Amino acid sequence: MSPLLSIERLDVRYESARGDVRAVDGLDLALESGETYALVGESGCGKTATAYAILRLVEPGWIAGGRVVFQGRDLMALSEKEMRRVRGAGIGLAFQEPGAALNPVLKIGTQVGESLRIHRGLSRREAWREAVRLLEAVSLPDPERQAGSYAHELSGGMKQRAMLAIALSCGPALLIADEPTSALDVTIQAQILDLLRKLKADYNLTVLLITHDFGVVAEIADRVGVMYAGRLVEEARCRELFADPKHPYTRALLDAIPEEADGRHGKRLRAVPGGAPDPVTPPPGCRFHPRCPDAFAPCSGISPEDLRLEGGRRVACHLHAADRA
Repeated sequence: MSPLLSIERLDVRYESARGDVRAVDGLDLALESGETYALVGESGCGKTATAYAILRLVEPGWIAGGRVVFQGRDLMALSEKEMRRVRGAGIGLAFQEPGAALNPVLKIGTQVGESLRIHRGLSRREAWREAVRLLEAVSLPDPERQAGSYAHELSGGMKQRAMLAIALSCGPALLIADEPTSALDVTIQAQILDLLRKLKADYNLTVLLITHDFGVVAEIADRVGVMYAGRLVEEARCRELFADPKHPYTRALLDAIPEEADGRHGKRLRAVPGGAPDPVTPPPGCRFHPRCPDAFAPCSGISPEDLRLEGGRRVACHLHAADRA
């Protein structure tokens, strides 16, 4: 069976005074129908640029190459008019900052109903009724009253629920959730994750989750892709990745997770050494090699292949050249 979404050699760039920034550089990725796929990595690694490129929303940047095939159609070959039909109706996007994404001068019900009027041709009254139903579906308290509220009148968790209602309003097959638990307290984070699980089951969704939080990944993801400097460096099923990370960068990220409190004080947190590479002039070879404790001769001059390992795992690392399936 063909994957629901297939990304092939995706190349996304942004212009800077020093040259082109390769935010995404030759990315290959596939999502199977019904799964939750988490894309993780440090800030600036290309996670969000990947998500926006799927929907061709990268301005002022541009897509310099590659294909994005969704439900058998190459989205890069569609006209802008055809692409507008895909956004919302085929692929829903819950933006990272709902407070910034929501329009401050329109009522929440109006914003949820806008896509319904555009894609499904509902009247203003029909769209409002459906908006209230959707707000109830995302567990927003007192949905009729909140539909008449403005964004500044909602808490952070309520804004995130409203954002999810907008993303799901036209029944998409794929939901892209960009940092859906960012800036929320732990209790609200847990509620949003429970809601995502419920919505996935109720709406038969495939979910692409963009996050830097491995705690969120462990809670909800089926498979995980780890990005570094615009490239995918490892991919595995969630349990396998946590149990046996293959790439040194993945190990460093997992080692940096704070341990559970044990009553002792003064224990130093571990951090990934060094800093992210220059996106305009990245280092040759493996882009992680200047920070890698396991780097050896080939790493500084030869870019590692995308190796396929047993169990469907992938890793781009010279250390595993002899382990390919």
